[in-house]
Amino acid sequence: MTLRNHSTITEFVLTGLSDDPRIEALLFVLFLVIYLLTMMGNLTMLLVIRADSHLHTPMYFFLSNLSFVDLCFSCVTLPKLLKDLLSEKKTISLEGCLAQVFFVFFSSGTEACLLSVMAYDRYAAICHPLHYGQVMSNRLCVRLVLISWGLASLNAFVIVLLAISLDFCDAQTIHHYTCELPALFPLSCSDISIVTNILLCSSLLHGLGTFIPIFFSYARIISTILSIRSTTGRSKAFSTCSSHLIAVILFFGSGFLCYLMPPSGSSLDLLLSVQYSGVTPMLNPLIYSLKNKEVKAAMKRTLGKYL
Repeated sequence: MTLRNHSTITEFVLTGLSDDPRIEALLFVLFLVIYLLTMMGNLTMLLVIRADSHLHTPMYFFLSNLSFVDLCFSCVTLPKLLKDLLSEKKTISLEGCLAQVFFVFFSSGTEACLLSVMAYDRYAAICHPLHYGQVMSNRLCVRLVLISWGLASLNAFVIVLLAISLDFCDAQTIHHYTCELPALFPLSCSDISIVTNILLCSSLLHGLGTFIPIFFSYARIISTILSIRSTTGRSKAFSTCSSHLIAVILFFGSGFLCYLMPPSGSSLDLLLSVQYSGVTPMLNPLIYSLKNKEVKAAMKRTLGKYL
């Protein structure tokens, strides 16, 4: 079989979500709604947090960064998916594919780090309320956000180097709707065992490195909440972290399944990827606004100024 390296390959063909024009039309409407809701929800969250002084706290500083990351995450995959749903031939250039690989890992990696940082913030607020202002200083908050972006950039850069190292066969069809590194493995004619092991180690290191602090933070939070004698106090303490806990379950649940399961191009793979990169960024602002009285009150005040 003739091998071709990256200097001769110019594009890949994506199979997409369906090859039935009627189903593609329905999917286009569905994902257009998801994309618009994602943009509107996260932009509204950014505007409200920026405009309302009551939300100028560490928790909402991290949440504003999360909303910005969700905007970036949805812009990495959904516009290309919408274009492909209207096109007969679904292609992506080599450079575009590598850029998509980078930004998917960059966005998801930053979101994982931010969720971990937000768990620590909730731990400090519930377990050490009297020292919360000292623990979560403005300087520490900025440093934690910069570290989150930096670690995610480093991880994404390593992943792209892995993608660049692959050599591909004549077949250039990616059985996916987007360029994700595991979906490129079946196209490679080179030995992918080392690349697969590095990707697995990188995903485990980054995934567990962000999930373990969340686990221990919530173990302490739950222990503290259960020690509160007042039912009202327990309910109030739990309500301050319930939105974050839902976001963690949605993101890490689908994320671990996406990158730890062997790539197969099955419907389950596509569904998990859609939920991970498309649905979760849409749901995050809804979760934080619908379950948070402070955000709802701030939205009313902010919208009242502009309407």
